[in-house]
Amino acid sequence: MMRNVTVAAVQFACDWDLQANLARAEALIRRAAAQGAQVILIQELFKAPYFCIDQSPEHRKLAESVGSADTIALFRRLAAELQVVLPCSFFEKANNAYFNTVAMVDADGAVMGLYRKTHIPNGPAYQEKQYFTPGDTGFKVWPTRYGKIGVGICWDQWFPETARCMALQGAEMLLFPTAIGSEPAFPEQDSQPHWTVVHQGHAGMNLLPVIASNRIGTERSRYEPGLEMTFYGSSLIADHHGQIVAQASRDQEEILLHTFDLDAIATDREGWFVFRDRRPSLYRALLTMDGVNVDAAAHF
Repeated sequence: MMRNVTVAAVQFACDWDLQANLARAEALIRRAAAQGAQVILIQELFKAPYFCIDQSPEHRKLAESVGSADTIALFRRLAAELQVVLPCSFFEKANNAYFNTVAMVDADGAVMGLYRKTHIPNGPAYQEKQYFTPGDTGFKVWPTRYGKIGVGICWDQWFPETARCMALQGAEMLLFPTAIGSEPAFPEQDSQPHWTVVHQGHAGMNLLPVIASNRIGTERSRYEPGLEMTFYGSSLIADHHGQIVAQASRDQEEILLHTFDLDAIATDREGWFVFRDRRPSLYRALLTMDGVNVDAAAHF
């Protein structure tokens, strides 16, 4: 028996014409759907440039509530019309809290729920702690029309626990919308090969396809003259053995597509027994910050 699903990863450049960014996302979603995609991944925070490049409080005006977000409204309309699953990345305002969030939109246009980014980075040009509260949803897996999908967001990708938690919840594919590129404070560094191989590791260790979407282009801070970063694209699709089956360039707008047989992958995954042979009772160090499983009293 075959249960095929065609996935797509999209990458494009963003600027401060917010409506143009939405229009570009819509055009690429329509193109991907016309090519047969059933699950289409758009990059992280695609409505605007990556505003976390600086710490201006003005950027908080970009935040949207779930009920009034035009990003979600657009994705709901497109999902229902095109019969595709669309994870929607947006800057969420919830009362006095702000989150980096994905709304999972199923192929009938219904919002299945929210995932709020768990791991919030902070460093030169990636100053997300200025804007985002650490997510409180826990890792999520949704039973969409085309399979069980887990979503992590960018920095979540660097933590093996992210992928393993979603795998344990029954995910059949893992999606990562991202925004990553150059390091203005360390111009000699190029993290793109590392970024790629970590995604491959998630796929191989959990025997799950991984789809990652990243942006392209050079973006400049509106508030700190001379501060800029160039995003390196390289969006990818990896199979359940960790092999790259499609990868985009570093600087071109692209749509990647690949078809997976989820039933065949499930059979292969079961044959590897990596979940049968887990020893959770011995992983208590994961519940600590310093890796030491001792009573606090033992320090005295």
